[in-house]
Amino acid sequence: MKTSSPSLLLLTLLTLSLAAQTPAPPTTSTYDPRVTFAPLTLPEAVNSYRSGNGAPGPNYWQNVADYVMHAAIDPASHTLTNDEVITYTNNSPDTLTSLWILLEQNTYRKDSRAHNLGNAGGGRGPRPGAAANAPARPARADNSTEGNVLDDVTLTPGAVGPGTATRADYLVDDTRLQIRLATPLKSKGALRIHIKYHYTIPGPWGGRTSVGMAEHGEIYDMAQWYPRMCVYDDLRGWDTLPYIGAEFYLEYGHFDYFVNVPSSFLVAGSGELMNPTEVLTKTEITRLEEARHSDKTVYIRKPEEVNDPASRPKKDGTLTWHFHMDHTRDVVFTASPTFVWDAARINLPPATGDNKVPNALPAGKSPLAMSVYPVESIGPDAWDKSTEYVKDSIEEFSRRWYPYPYPVALSVAGFSTGMEYPGVVFDGIHDNGAFLFWVTAHEVGHFWFPMIVGSNERRWAFMDEGFNTFIDTFESDDYDHGKYGPKRDSEYSAGGEPPDTILKVLDNPDAPPILTRADGFTGALGHPVQYFKGAYGNILLREQILGPQRFDYAFRKYIRDWAFKHPSPSDFFRAMESEGGDDLSYFWRGWYMHNWTLDLAIDSASYNGNDPKNGLTVVVSNRRPLVLPAPLEVVYTDGTKERIRIPAEAWLSKNTATFHFNGDKPVASVTVDPDHKLPDDDRTNNTLNLK
Repeated sequence: MKTSSPSLLLLTLLTLSLAAQTPAPPTTSTYDPRVTFAPLTLPEAVNSYRSGNGAPGPNYWQNVADYVMHAAIDPASHTLTNDEVITYTNNSPDTLTSLWILLEQNTYRKDSRAHNLGNAGGGRGPRPGAAANAPARPARADNSTEGNVLDDVTLTPGAVGPGTATRADYLVDDTRLQIRLATPLKSKGALRIHIKYHYTIPGPWGGRTSVGMAEHGEIYDMAQWYPRMCVYDDLRGWDTLPYIGAEFYLEYGHFDYFVNVPSSFLVAGSGELMNPTEVLTKTEITRLEEARHSDKTVYIRKPEEVNDPASRPKKDGTLTWHFHMDHTRDVVFTASPTFVWDAARINLPPATGDNKVPNALPAGKSPLAMSVYPVESIGPDAWDKSTEYVKDSIEEFSRRWYPYPYPVALSVAGFSTGMEYPGVVFDGIHDNGAFLFWVTAHEVGHFWFPMIVGSNERRWAFMDEGFNTFIDTFESDDYDHGKYGPKRDSEYSAGGEPPDTILKVLDNPDAPPILTRADGFTGALGHPVQYFKGAYGNILLREQILGPQRFDYAFRKYIRDWAFKHPSPSDFFRAMESEGGDDLSYFWRGWYMHNWTLDLAIDSASYNGNDPKNGLTVVVSNRRPLVLPAPLEVVYTDGTKERIRIPAEAWLSKNTATFHFNGDKPVASVTVDPDHKLPDDDRTNNTLNLK
């Protein structure tokens, strides 16, 4: 018998090895292409208000709520009083017989829905962007307030002019106020709602609005502090979901608000300070002007000046601070005698072409990044860095997605930790290190979602927390050459594997789909579904389905189209399909409308004609309902590699597909999803070794 050559012996051994390592027949598949790829009707229909390309339609309309408010804080009683005038303009085609207004301080009443939901402690769970061991937000204590105490509610017809004020006929129900109009408000009409009220400010347990004692004085973080118009839109009419924990859905408008506090206090808030000469010293005004031209952080009030009466323009009595903000859906402020204050200039991309924004600052004027914090927050790895983090985040988000449109971006160290509002974020007094960077970038990212793109947080958390968790991963990569990156809570753990939280969610039969009302998520599942699965959806769209070039173009257009407007999930889905260039109904159905799982498997691999020189045939199966494009990689015995991309359409009519590699040399292994970028639920069947 003739002795075989070494190469022929190797070929024989490889062939035998291949035969020996072909997997057992695949397990029963639950994949049905008729379900996954069935025609999809999105929840909100296309009409003249919302176009088929995901943009606002030719007849899109939106009502406007403008506010003028004169508020005061009494530190002795922890009481806020406010005299508020809302000018409400009805741009809808409908005649309105009533108006609905949010009274969210009523959430602190003992008889409120939120108070009696049966949640032990009433805490708000993990802080956004937080690591697993990061401090949680404070739980609600066993105390309450009387909520909003209404002293007077009157109506005046018209947007301007003296008019005749009449007492309003109204009903208070939980966190909502309904005003029943004797004279209905016609389309294109306007009226003024004058509300005088007061309430007791909750302590640090209040969460989104609070007062707490720092080392050298109290800090008041004032959010949800005034009655705010509910949204009347083309999808539901009045959207009156009560406040029981999920966040906000508000109309856009112009705000002038005045805050009267003791003269020892500093006040910082949404928008631009309009009367610096009345509330700041000449030194502080000079420093503020210096900060407008500085890329380095400039102290406005230094740490050593906090307890110095000379750092305030007068020693006794009160001062009234005036702020103005345009094209915003909300305003908040903070006030304290203990604040250090610093600032720096924000550099934005040129506001030309598609980058023009409705309320761009005058030419040559840059927005300011600011931070206010008590002296105990100071540290080289702590709040000394806050303004730098705010500045860098604003600049990078503006460069990547949409220019920042507001005059100030403020970070506050106080007691309402891990919360965000237009132009203002509240974080923890003792936050520091990488966590301070991450939480700052995350909260600043909310300026885009949902403050600029005004989605409905009360209903669709993924358009708020999910989108923002997606964009803040880029800031971790960008800042200081990736000093705090990579941050992959939206995609991968530090080890590079798909996150355990996502796979556990996909496997959990009790896990709700992403398209669940925001208040409907349980504590254990809410965070991973809303934040991480929501963000991972965008990662999959960008990196695996559309690719960065198509995704980024479509996502930027979506932001431009819906800046200062109210998109729905259907608008987002249509926008990404129209500009992304693919029918993505299989992905919307599997990832957002259901909690489907993915399992791609190598069923078999064989040389054509039993000869490596003739190439390799690979059979792959899709065994679960979720479908995603995937890379399929062959590694040859000489170390070289070859890849093809399995498109989603491979599974249009079947659960198995056959692929060919034309290499002419022996193969070591075949792997589907070799980089572990997909949420594949069973990786034991992803690789077939041939040697």
